[in-house]
Amino acid sequence: TSSHTRVGILNNPSSKIKEDNTAIARGILAAFLTQNNSNLKSFLSKLSKEETAKSLAAGTKIVKFLIPGMDGDTFEKKYNTLGLDLIKTQQMFCQEVLKLLPGQMAVISNGR
Repeated sequence: TSSHTRVGILNNPSSKIKEDNTAIARGILAAFLTQNNSNLKSFLSKLSKEETAKSLAAGTKIVKFLIPGMDGDTFEKKYNTLGLDLIKTQQMFCQEVLKLLPGQMAVISNGR
């Protein structure tokens, strides 16, 4: 509800990181890097639905879930070139620095 709130996401998967099981994580990262805030919020809401996850796991391409107004070309280029190293680095940070177990979730706040 505030324009002064920022959200970030760190991935901490519990399974081996592969291209076929990171579609949502890579989609989120690509959206954060390429989209404006209003499109980002709507797209993240769409990605967080269980039926979207099932459809992606069944082989549906992520571009099918883009919403009107998104820069689809920029998103797709970033999504297709986003390597798995970033997710692996985030996983390492979560487990080594934040001391989270694989797959464990947490909310971290840094306020004034």
